[in-house]
Amino acid sequence: MTDQRDGDGADEVEAGGDPPATDPPATDPPVEDASDDDTSLFGDDEELDREPEPKRGFVRRHKVVTILCSLLLVMALAVVGGAFYLNHVLFGDIDRIDAFGSIDEDARPDPAEGEALNILLAGADNGDSEAPSIEQALDNGEWSAGLYRSDTIMLLHIPADRSRAYVVSIPRDSYVRIYDETGAPTDKHKVNYAFSVYGPSGYVSTIEHLTDIRMDHLAIIDWAGFKDVVDALGGVRLYVPETVRDDSQKYTYQQGWHEYGGELALRYVRSRYALPEGDFDRNRRQQNFLRAMLDKMATMGAMSDFPTFLSTAKAITSNLTIDQDWSNGDMRDLGWGMRGIRKDDVTFLEAPINQKRPFGTVEGDGSVVYLDKRELANLFTAMRDDTMDAYVREHPDLTLPSETQIH
Repeated sequence: MTDQRDGDGADEVEAGGDPPATDPPATDPPVEDASDDDTSLFGDDEELDREPEPKRGFVRRHKVVTILCSLLLVMALAVVGGAFYLNHVLFGDIDRIDAFGSIDEDARPDPAEGEALNILLAGADNGDSEAPSIEQALDNGEWSAGLYRSDTIMLLHIPADRSRAYVVSIPRDSYVRIYDETGAPTDKHKVNYAFSVYGPSGYVSTIEHLTDIRMDHLAIIDWAGFKDVVDALGGVRLYVPETVRDDSQKYTYQQGWHEYGGELALRYVRSRYALPEGDFDRNRRQQNFLRAMLDKMATMGAMSDFPTFLSTAKAITSNLTIDQDWSNGDMRDLGWGMRGIRKDDVTFLEAPINQKRPFGTVEGDGSVVYLDKRELANLFTAMRDDTMDAYVREHPDLTLPSETQIH
């Protein structure tokens, strides 16, 4: 099934051609005019061609997830070592919020047994650069409904043996029961409604009820930092399987391998109108890009190219927000335990969609996505029981296509 509308589709994208064996060009072609640029997959972003603003305090404008960057960070930092330096120079830039304190303990799932970790990866977008940060908004005592949006939902599962990682994306338009910041049920809405109206705690509570999994941690990264991270890495290599013209961006993606810098990378993960399956293809692009970033950082060699490593790490930490219970020591321990992880050790999956009724329209909410409740329960049971490896082998249709098949 292929859905041509501007919404979510369910099936994998066909490859547009075999990748050539040639190396990518040193630079990309000039960026075409994008005065009518598309809105971000994570919310409304400013047009890419406006003058860059001076960098504000972290978690300021256009907060969105590139989220696996938090995982990349702890992996790389732990290898370098130097606890004092990391605490005061790098970890000192990370903002922390109370993401769980307001939730009634009786409304939360029981903690999972064993050493596996389940981390909720979230993004928040705000079109007003003068708005308070999420930390500031929470410190003021009351969450202002509508101040922020969260259009990307990812669950990161790290098995007890730390040998792999699994990332499950949940479509932002999934029609689910919403829970408030105390864990009390409210009406059904699109899942991204939870963060907007009830803030990080309502977001956590909604996902915990949907999955019946207790979240160990929450991570948010500022979208403004996305370009900084990519540029600090010196670009990320991606393959475009077929030439695609995106009229909304006034830009043509040429077939072949490309080394995308920060601005072109931002365009790549924002594009949706030119893609056959709309938001689903855009989510796959995002996951594919995270996969490429993971590979670039893991093979970069922190000690052999320490200046690049340091600038990349700072770009991540200065734009990262996590829950206050995630200590520096826990982050370092996780990074050390996962120091051998490479991109092939990270499996990206899509939440199963109801094949008989994938889409619908709800008054007041517009177009929605219906999840497959039975298969969703099977997926999250595997995550809760730390048996994701077996689940993935039995459900290859839910995994991210190869990088040469991502439109």
